[in-house]
This record gives sequence, C-alpha cells and structure tokens, in this order.
Amino acid sequence: MINVKGLYHDYSGKGKYAVSDISFHIKKGEILGFLGPSGAGKSTVQNIMIGLLKLQKGEVSYDGRSVSRLDNSFYNNIGVSFEHPNLYTRLTGYENLKYFAGLFKVPTRDPMELLDQVGLIDSANKKAGAYSKGMKQRLVFARALINNPNILFLDEPTSGLDPTTANKIKAMIKKRQEDGCTILLTTHNMFAADELCDRVAFINDGKIVACDSPRNLKLQYGEKSVLVELQEGKEISKKIFFLDNEKDRKSFNEVVNSKNIQTIHSQEATLEQIFIRLTGRELA
Repeated sequence: MINVKGLYHDYSGKGKYAVSDISFHIKKGEILGFLGPSGAGKSTVQNIMIGLLKLQKGEVSYDGRSVSRLDNSFYNNIGVSFEHPNLYTRLTGYENLKYFAGLFKVPTRDPMELLDQVGLIDSANKKAGAYSKGMKQRLVFARALINNPNILFLDEPTSGLDPTTANKIKAMIKKRQEDGCTILLTTHNMFAADELCDRVAFINDGKIVACDSPRNLKLQYGEKSVLVELQEGKEISKKIFFLDNEKDRKSFNEVVNSKNIQTIHSQEATLEQIFIRLTGRELA
C-alpha cells in the first residue's frame, strides 16, 4: 500500500543528509514501527510522507501514486498525531476537535465521543492551553482520529502518559488496526513498539539498520544473551553480553574471571538491547 524507496533529505542543502537511502513498505492494515533515538530521522521521514517536507530525492507512493502528485483529498484519508502538540490553546478541547472536524470533506466522528475515549470528557470545555502535557498529547491523538482515517501517522503517541492512560491509547490504536487502518508509529519506546507493531524498522543516523517483526529480530539477534551485575568499587553496574558474538564472549569470560559478579541471568534480548548491539547507542 505504502512504498518508500531511496529516500534522502538534506536540510542544509550542502549534502549533509538527515535521512539517507531509506526504503521500506507498509502493507494495508499493518502497523510498522520506526524505532530509534531522538534525532535519528524518524520524524523527517514521516513529514516527507505527509507532505510537510518537500520530496527531494527518492520515492514515496500510496497505491502506486506519488506523494508529489497527491491533492488535498489525500488529507481526508490520513490522521497525524505529532510528538509536540500543536493546538489552538485559546480554544477548549471540544472546540479544537470541532474546528478540525470542519476542515474535512468526509464524515467525522463526534468530538465528545473521542474526548470520552481518551479520558478528557471532564475537561472538554476547558481551554487547551490549561491542559497538562499528557492531556495535550491525548487531545492531539483524538484529533488524529476525527476523520476516521485509513492511514495513521503516530509520533510518540504515548509519550508523557501514565501507564493506565498509555494502555488506553494503545488499545485504541489496535482497534483502529482491526478496522483496517494502516499505521506508521514512530517512537523510541521499545515496549510500545514490541506490543503494537507487526514489524519494526530500526533507524539510526538517518539510515535503516534492520527491519523485521519483533519476534524475528529477537530470534536473529537476541539469542544467548546474559545480564550480569558487577561490583565496581562501591557501585553495582549492569552489563549485557551476546554470547554468539566473539568480542562479547571474550569480554564475558574476562568478567567471569574477575570474580566481581554479583548476579548473572540468561535472558531474551529486548528490542532496545538489539538496537544497542546493531548501532552501539541507546534509544533514549
């Protein structure tokens, strides 16, 4: 359904690419996760895909139709939830949704119903400027659903939310998928990616370094790992070793021989640990 091929973007115009040779596809009804740290290029790719950034080099197409040739009707079929809430702060939560609903030329959802679903019904008539960060995040998410989109672009939709509210948002995302919605989820939250995504693309320094289902990534990169707690002076530190990696195996043997081990556990690697293994950096 969505195809991205050889995507490049240079903000400076001096050949310094924020994203470089990005290629992937998303099938209809699939949730693809872009997993990477801040500044990795996730939002740049999303903004090109929705037309906020001009396509410089490469291809982005929807059912074979280039993003550069899409007209305004395209926006009737997509919903976007940005990481940094962009709201009309002098309008109430209800008024924000009502206003944005009026921009679409397709049937829209009841704003009060959406506010209820995201836990904002009691603040419907409160100005958005007085909302907390988490409340604003939920309002932006609700806004993304106002037009019953066929495609959703979600940028850190659970950022800053408490676990209960985050679970509610994740349940709504899964419900949209069950209804046939195609979803691109950009995040650095490995737990959300693992729980929600059919496939995950690891992006680092503007390039995709791996793309597969969370299970397949764990099978391919996550076998034979151990978590070791070490006594280093007065501090306890933790280190992860992948025993199928010669360098890690040598380091692990050196640690064992040092007799500083407090605990040791074999484990299935998390997506974050696999990301660290492939890139040498953390997701935060």
